[in-house]
Amino acid sequence: MCNLYSHTDPIMYECRNRSVRIAKVVTSIKLENLFWDTLAELANESNITTNQLIATLHDEVYAFRGETTNFASFLRVTCMRYLEEKARSMQHVRKVLQGPNKVLTPNVAALPSAVSELQVKA
Repeated sequence: MCNLYSHTDPIMYECRNRSVRIAKVVTSIKLENLFWDTLAELANESNITTNQLIATLHDEVYAFRGETTNFASFLRVTCMRYLEEKARSMQHVRKVLQGPNKVLTPNVAALPSAVSELQVKA
């Protein structure tokens, strides 16, 4: 089990600083590459840049809480919640596709008899 985690590419957990403009102030945020990639994916889904996403998240947290303490950790949690929601969504799609009618799953067992019937009729 631990090999899945211990053999992770070090680039994924290497930290990177980025400068971001938040509320007209340029600030630096340090996150692991995996989180930067996840934020970029989330931003792309919203058709905005990563910097715009971060500024929007900051503004929303500030409006809700009146402060933005430990913002880098907030961004990490945002990434985890996004990935959790994405996984739940994929599970839902899988359940729908494998629903009671199994429309997308062919009945392979019935194929030989169907082929035999066609051969007999021909």
